[in-house]
Amino acid sequence: MSGQRSDQKSWKRNLLVFLGGQTVSSLGSMIVAYAVMWHLTVETGSAAVLTLSVAAGMLPQAVVSVFGGVWADRHSRKLLIIGADSTIAAATLVLALLMLSGAGDLWMIFLAMAVRSALAGVQAPAVNAMLPQIVPAEHLMRVNGVQQTIQSGMMLFAPAVAAAVYASTGIVTVFFIDVVTAVIGVLLLLLVPVARTVRSTGSSEPVSYLGDLVAGVRYVRGNASVRWVMGLVAVVMFMAGAPAHLTPLMITRSFGDEVWMLSVNELFWSVGMVVGGAAMAVFGPKVKRRVRLMVAASVGVGLLVVGLGVSTDFWVFSVAGLVICILFQMLLVPAATVLQEQVEDSMRGRVFGFYGIVMSVAMPVSMIVFGPLADRFAVESVMILAGVLLLGCLAGMLALGGARRSLATVGENEDRAELLVSGG
Repeated sequence: MSGQRSDQKSWKRNLLVFLGGQTVSSLGSMIVAYAVMWHLTVETGSAAVLTLSVAAGMLPQAVVSVFGGVWADRHSRKLLIIGADSTIAAATLVLALLMLSGAGDLWMIFLAMAVRSALAGVQAPAVNAMLPQIVPAEHLMRVNGVQQTIQSGMMLFAPAVAAAVYASTGIVTVFFIDVVTAVIGVLLLLLVPVARTVRSTGSSEPVSYLGDLVAGVRYVRGNASVRWVMGLVAVVMFMAGAPAHLTPLMITRSFGDEVWMLSVNELFWSVGMVVGGAAMAVFGPKVKRRVRLMVAASVGVGLLVVGLGVSTDFWVFSVAGLVICILFQMLLVPAATVLQEQVEDSMRGRVFGFYGIVMSVAMPVSMIVFGPLADRFAVESVMILAGVLLLGCLAGMLALGGARRSLATVGENEDRAELLVSGG
C-alpha cells in the first residue's frame, strides 16, 4: 500500500513539474505571438504582411509535424522537447539582438517565426506522446482537461501581458521574456524522469526515417478507429473554423461596431474554452462512452453554428459562442485521450504528428473556403451554410456502417481498459 502511495505521489509530482514547465514556456510563446502581430500592424498597417506572418507562424508546423511524429517514436521525447524549446529560445535571442543593433527587417521576423513554428511541429507530437508515459491511463482524461484549461486560460492572460510589455518597453523586451520562459521550461523538464520508447520493428534491420513515416501512414490508414476519430475532429474544426473567426465581422455588420461588443465576443469564446476544459477535467473521467460524447458535442456545435446565423440578439449570439467553445472541449479532450490510450507507445508520436496537421490546417483552410463567401454574401448565410454542412457531414459519416463499427470499437476498447484498471 505504501508503494502505491509513493508511486501516486511520484507521478503527480512529475506531472506538476512537467505541466509547470510547459505552461511557462507556452505563455512566453503566446506573448510573442500577440506582440509580433501588433508590432507588424503598427509598423506596416498592411493586411498582406499580417497574412504572411500567419502563414510563417502556422504552415511550417503543419509540414514538420509529420516528421516530428517520426522523431518522437525514434528518439527520446524528453530530449526532443528540450531541444525544440532551446532552439526556439536561441532563434528568438538572435532576433532580439539583431533588432537591438538596429536590424529589424521583415524577413528576419518572418524567418524567426517560421523557425519557431517548425520547432513547434517537433515539440507538439512529443508532448502529446510523452504524457501517457507520465500519467496513469485512468487519469489521462482529467489531465488533458486540466491542460486544455491552462492553455485556454493563458489565451485570456497572454494578450494583457503582451500589451503591457509591448506598450511600455517594445518588442525586443517581449523576445527576451520568451527566452527566459523557454529556459525555465527546459530546466523544469530536466527534473522529470521519462523512459525511452521501446521500438518493436519485427526485424533486426534498421528502419529508415522514410520507412517509419510510411509505417505511420499505414497504421493510421489501417486503424479504422484512429482514422475516424481524427476524421471527426477534422470535419468539426474545418466546418466550425470559419464561423469562429467570422463572428467579429457579423457583429460589426449586424449588431454594431462598438468596441465593447467585440471585446465581449472574444471574452465569451475564451471563457467558453476555459469552462469546457475545466468541465472535462472534473466530469470527463466519469464519462463511460467518450465517442458518444464526442459525437453529441459535434452535433451540438453544428446546431449552434446555425444558431449564430439566425441570432438577432447580441447576447444570445454571444452565449451561443460560449457554448460552442465548451462543446469544442467536449470533443477535443476525449479525442486526444482516446488516441493516447489506444495507440501503442511505439506509434503514438506519428499518430499525434498527423493529428497535429489536422489541428493546424483545418481552421486556416476553413477561412480560405468560407472567408471569401462572407465578402459576397451575408455572414449570417455563411454561418448557416457551415452549420448545415457540418450536420450533413456528421450524418453522412454516421450513416456509413464502417464508421459506426470503428467508433463502436473505440467504446469496446474503453470497456476493456476500464476492466484492466479496476482489476476485473
